[in-house]
Amino acid sequence: MIKIVFVCLGNICRSPMAEAIMKRLIQNQSPDSQFLIDSRATSIEELGNPIYPPAQQKLREKGIHDFTHKSQVFCKEEYDYYDYIIGMDDSNIRDLIHIVGSDPKKKICKLIENHNIADPWYTRNFEVAYQEIEQGCKAFLEKIIKREGE
Repeated sequence: MIKIVFVCLGNICRSPMAEAIMKRLIQNQSPDSQFLIDSRATSIEELGNPIYPPAQQKLREKGIHDFTHKSQVFCKEEYDYYDYIIGMDDSNIRDLIHIVGSDPKKKICKLIENHNIADPWYTRNFEVAYQEIEQGCKAFLEKIIKREGE
């Protein structure tokens, strides 16, 4: 089982969008593969809240209709559980390192190397966020499948 968790600040926009997109990609590309996909927050401010309505609407526009979600916070103890811990921007990576203390197993990385996915809660541009997240998820899934297949 390959366990991936996507992380952003509040776990109501980018990381749940990434979770939903990755689940759909896996279902379409490798329906028999063993993946567990989750998402988390680095902050408690949205704890328990559902996906932000404009983010949910963007997923529906793209054909993802059955995704439900409640915000959860990433905990230090989860570091050993997940194989890949994926942040959306530099701030998420810093927060994750702060939460876990260090990254000795090199599990923590950004979805798109050298690129920050802007938070659409602030930018209001859910289409751009969706496109970048989908692009990042496709590339990351391809990389994982190659790596795990070796």
